Amino acid sequence: MPHLAAVGPSDDLARAGEERLAGEESARGAVRSERRKEILRQRREELGLSQEDLAARLRISVRAYGNWERGLVKEWTDRKLLALAEALEMSERQCFWLFRVMVDRDPPPTWRAAEENRLPEDPAQRDYLCDYAALMEAVPYPSFLVDHRWDVALTNSAFDRLFQSVRPHPTALPDDNFLRFVLFHPDAAAVLEDHEPAWCVPLLARFATALAAAPEDEGLRSIRQEVARDPFMEAAYRYGVPHWLSTHGAQAAEQDGAVRTVRHPDPRWGLVRCRMVAETSRMLDGMGLTRITLILSAPQGAPTGPAPVGGFPQQRNSRLRAVPSLGE
Repeated sequence: MPHLAAVGPSDDLARAGEERLAGEESARGAVRSERRKEILRQRREELGLSQEDLAARLRISVRAYGNWERGLVKEWTDRKLLALAEALEMSERQCFWLFRVMVDRDPPPTWRAAEENRLPEDPAQRDYLCDYAALMEAVPYPSFLVDHRWDVALTNSAFDRLFQSVRPHPTALPDDNFLRFVLFHPDAAAVLEDHEPAWCVPLLARFATALAAAPEDEGLRSIRQEVARDPFMEAAYRYGVPHWLSTHGAQAAEQDGAVRTVRHPDPRWGLVRCRMVAETSRMLDGMGLTRITLILSAPQGAPTGPAPVGGFPQQRNSRLRAVPSLGE
């Protein structure tokens, strides 16, 4: 016999519902706990730091920091999280998501990350970059400055608009490190069309060259370690890149002049062809920076409507297309 709505379900049903919700909450808590550990470890390894190094920056014992990284913390206070953000050299956006993941709230309003960390100490170079930022902002195409690790030093508004629909990520945002974004961000394929062969493999080829030239560079070594932890990217690095280079030649890995396709969130652009223009000046070269601009122009015969409704496409298939099968 059905119960009255005002009375509600029986005690047994209520208990069953509470147990189900408790189970779901427990599962979500376990996932969040693992994510917290991963964020701290990944960011530390990005910087090429050991637990001992980070403990020294935080002025705590190695054992205490080890507990932090394992999630054995009674309470994540603002003081602890802000100290972590500073020790891990996090940008303002990275600090924001650190707080979101750790304590599910925003940082205190007094927090402002030192965005000047990436600026050179030389006053003349700093002034040059400030003026160069104005020059980039006047360009209608996505443009950004990167160093040899693909750390992003400057972006313009057109770049920000191209990647505006990309969801937050603690280590692979497009305006933090472009290589990490291409390789590891789950939304990269939503913006970078033909993602694996057109973007991942050429960048991996350039990365291999950069790592061979500077094998002791901690930033590059950190990226190599992360590639090794990803079975798809490791297969692309070890097998796909040599196969691709033997087919297309080393010049195909060059950024300057490469033609790619992106999917712009603005429906007036939609799926659009872009040519990568890589350039540097005497001052930029002295700072180890290269400017990359994506010159957008609609390809012939390509659809120009908005991106499909229904969320982001899957980044990877069961096998990378750029990696030959065993039968090939």
